[in-house]
Parts: sequence; structure tokens; C-alpha cells
Amino acid sequence: MTKRIIGLTGGIATGKTTVANYLADVYHLPILDADIYAREAVSVGSPILNAIARRYGQEILLSDGSLNRQKLGEIIFSNPAQRHWVESLIHPYVRDRFFQEIAVSSAQTLVLVVPLLFEVQMTDLITESWVVSCSAQQQLERLMQRNNLTIEQAKVRIKSQMPIEKKAERADVVLENNSTLTALLQQVDAALARISTK
Repeated sequence: MTKRIIGLTGGIATGKTTVANYLADVYHLPILDADIYAREAVSVGSPILNAIARRYGQEILLSDGSLNRQKLGEIIFSNPAQRHWVESLIHPYVRDRFFQEIAVSSAQTLVLVVPLLFEVQMTDLITESWVVSCSAQQQLERLMQRNNLTIEQAKVRIKSQMPIEKKAERADVVLENNSTLTALLQQVDAALARISTK
């Protein structure tokens, strides 16, 4: 029996973590998170972090040698070419980690949380894609509140990703996160119960 591998994605601050936590807590599904692997990729002393420091200087590092994420964010979110360079280092590492974890997992259903699932062409790793969607206004407000950003900072981060409407068009399942938590989780239950058509 082939594994069912769900690619969970969506825009920034649309509710991916809420869905992933629910799938882990209630259904006990393994959650493989691209953001965790991306943090691993730039851990202190890693070749990728060293390459970033060579490009942007030692001021990109905090006093303990770890990455100054806020400073890097200011660079890459305002400059697509710089963002592409950083992502070209991190994304192959993340893809390799997914391959490793899928290969060793005995679970029949796994969830890959990949914010840039479509942007970085990682759909070959999955058997179906789920997109968590909400209104543009809700997304903006949630992101500003969660990350303590100005409206301009939040808009730049949202704009750096594929529009949520385009992600929804490519998805096998769209989870609408516009109302209550209960309504969202009921959609998750229904999506998990459906038989994958692939």
C-alpha cells in the first residue's frame, strides 16, 4: 500500500499550524515541517549559515553565532534576487530532509507542512495538496498581530508568496479559515476521510 502524503500549505498566517497541530494531536499523524528543516539548515556552524555570513557579513549573525532572522528578513523580503539566492541554499536541504523522513517512516499517512509547496515545486513529494485559505484582510490582521509587524511589513511578506487564490486553484483540498475554529476543523475531518483520487 502506497503512503498517503498530504502537502499542507497556504499563505503566511492563514492557519497552517492550527491544522497541523490538530492532525498531530487528534489523528496522531507524523508532521514533517519545512520551517523546522529550514532552521536546521542555518544552525550555528552549518555550511549554509557560513555561506550567508560570507555574503552579508558578520552583522547577519547574533552574538551567539546564530542567524539574525530579523536582519535577514529585512534583506530578502525587499529584494527578490537576494531571497532567491538564500532559498537556493535552503530548499535543497529541506527537500533532502523530507526524503529521509518519508523513507524511514512506517506511517501510512504523513503530513508535510510546506509554506512554499507550489513556489519551489515540491509537489512531487506528495500525493495530495491541502491549502488553508482566508480572506486577504484576515491574513493581514493575523500576520500583523502574530509577528508584531507594521501593515507595510506584513504586506511585503504576503506579496513575497504566491497569491492564495492561485494556491487554491492548484489544491486538491481547500480549507476555508474565515470563520470559527470548529468550522475549520470540521473541514479537516472531512478532507482526511475522503479517499485520495491519485
